[in-house]
Amino acid sequence: MWEKELNAMIEAGRNSREIILNIYQKPFDIEIKKDNSPVTLADKEADKFISNYLKERFPSYSFLTEESIDDLHRLDNDYCFIIDPVDGTQDFCARNGEFATNIALSYKHEIVVGVVVIPCENKIYYAIKNQGAFCLDGNNNLKKIHVNDKLDHLTLLTSRFHSSSYEKNLPQKDHRITKVEAYGSSIKACRIAEGLAEIHYRLNEGTKEWDIAPIDLIVKEAGGYFIKPDGTSYQYNKKDVYNHDGYIITNKLENIYKE
Repeated sequence: MWEKELNAMIEAGRNSREIILNIYQKPFDIEIKKDNSPVTLADKEADKFISNYLKERFPSYSFLTEESIDDLHRLDNDYCFIIDPVDGTQDFCARNGEFATNIALSYKHEIVVGVVVIPCENKIYYAIKNQGAFCLDGNNNLKKIHVNDKLDHLTLLTSRFHSSSYEKNLPQKDHRITKVEAYGSSIKACRIAEGLAEIHYRLNEGTKEWDIAPIDLIVKEAGGYFIKPDGTSYQYNKKDVYNHDGYIITNKLENIYKE
């Protein structure tokens, strides 16, 4: 189930990679949106391409995307594609290569397919509910991914542009953390899903559904945890798209620091 949607989402992401990199490799303008976040031509063109590609193939599905006007008719539809064409626009603008394309499918408020494309690494991470998580590289080598089992000597992943004082001070309090690495966008979640790190905290409300939709599923299908600080899970295709409570990603619940 969901293979048709998955294949279309992967192709949409793969083709949008060329659009994004073509703009990334040349001088580009940066606009500031009403919410003070940056946007570039790459965001707009990739958003348009992915949405049109999927609309042609699934005309009855609804859409929630970062760069499009929100059509609240989506709330009456069980099926909703949730798209962030360039997750990590600040990373894109900084030209550090750590941006991603997020594409997810929500069915009855739950993510059932998640795809993350890392354009500069030419990698695609994906998952279908109850079918595991995978990484596909540029040579079409496919591997199943899984979180690791570490409970000590932990690697904490922080955001390059959005880290809180809590995250910055955590290694002084939680002595199980022996390494701190900063990454942009959905790359952090993919690294945890792949067993390359153990924990990431985002404890403010700066993110929206399209920032987390695919990685929520990918982490869970890789055997990890993607939860709110109170331990519950997010629902999707809601009227209010903000993730007000923040979230925690970890390989093991025991690794979450308790004061």
